[in-house]
Amino acid sequence: MERYRISEGASVYFVTFSIVDWLPIFVSDEPCRIVAGSLKYCHEHKGLRVNAYVIMPTHIHMIAFDADFDSARLSAALTDFRKFTGRSLADYCDAHSPGCICAVLREAAGDDRERRLWQSSRHPEAITSEPFWQQKLDYLHANPCRKGLVLRPEYWRYSSAGYLLSDGELPCEIPLAPIVW
Repeated sequence: MERYRISEGASVYFVTFSIVDWLPIFVSDEPCRIVAGSLKYCHEHKGLRVNAYVIMPTHIHMIAFDADFDSARLSAALTDFRKFTGRSLADYCDAHSPGCICAVLREAAGDDRERRLWQSSRHPEAITSEPFWQQKLDYLHANPCRKGLVLRPEYWRYSSAGYLLSDGELPCEIPLAPIVW
């Protein structure tokens, strides 16, 4: 059972979605586009709002909330996002990845599926103050720098850092929603 949960008492969450065995699935544009497309769909049809994000080679970090601050609907939207992207990304891996990656996805599957792409936990952390929000925002944007992938956060393509640090001058793959404290 997951220690962290989305609950009634909080509206904004920092979430992490990690690939099983930390496989580097997000190393080309197409898997990142699958995630971006699904987040756009969830924004338009499921009330999901993303305040900030970064797609790393092995995982995703987001600050997310529901448009009406409904924690149950947020949880459902994130579950739907994980199900859709899990299937779509596993299909992508079957068609474009080495057999060893596909084998790991099959080995990680439980009794309820053929393949498992995402690790079980979403590790949702409730954000209840502006200082904690700023800490999480800085953490996710600096992640590509800490991993030695880029020198500055805004250089990482699949991140909200460029858009936010340029005051909207640079493009963003995913619709962003501000949080007013």
